[in-house]
Amino acid sequence: MKPIVLTLLLFSPLAAQQPPEDPLRDVLFPPEIVMQHQQAVGLSDEQKNNLKVEVRQAQLKFTELQWTLQDEMERLVSLLKQSKVDEKQAASQLDKVLATEREIKRAAHASHPHQKQPHTGAADPASRVG
Repeated sequence: MKPIVLTLLLFSPLAAQQPPEDPLRDVLFPPEIVMQHQQAVGLSDEQKNNLKVEVRQAQLKFTELQWTLQDEMERLVSLLKQSKVDEKQAASQLDKVLATEREIKRAAHASHPHQKQPHTGAADPASRVG
């Protein structure tokens, strides 16, 4: 029990201080940037519509996952506040919290499917959008 609580106490303040830098920032374009430059990259109406649908779906999924994370975190905090913490139960709940966080990261990155080309930094909208 103590290792889990100690780990949570040690890493929670660190995570709250600074958000980690997104390593995919340099290789993926956010959909907002693609839409801002839609004429320059030659998006067709079909590609624009597909992008809008994908962004809406990703936003909905992201919101639902955030609510799930809040629920799972609340359960974990409740378990850890008990006078006698059940280590197995707390570890299992922590796994649920971490799994939900992974899903949120996947959902966030899935909403940025527009890959920059490795050598030029330019996007290939025909192959990556829609």
